[in-house]
Amino acid sequence: MIIYGLNTCAVCQKAVKALEAEGRDISFRDVRADPLSEAELADLLAEFGDRLVDRTSNDYRGLSDWLKNSEADAQIAARPKVMTRPVIRDGKMLYLGWDETVQKTLLPGR
Repeated sequence: MIIYGLNTCAVCQKAVKALEAEGRDISFRDVRADPLSEAELADLLAEFGDRLVDRTSNDYRGLSDWLKNSEADAQIAARPKVMTRPVIRDGKMLYLGWDETVQKTLLPGR
């Protein structure tokens, strides 16, 4: 299982901790330190579309008007922190965020 996020993201840290507590083998990837490739980003955008960009974040509000009007891939490539996180890849399945639905799916014992 791969979790894409930021080392400093509290929600990402909660997801990693909960999944490891359930015995899941986790690989964490900080998208700021190790940005997504074009192919990886295209894969995530095909699954989540514009939901992949967190438009409520301070980082998004700090984007230039040009970037705000650009496609999601350009926004994330320019500022990886605007990506909604965590993104969790479990085999071929992809999950966005760490809400109750994702937790029930990935932590069936809870």
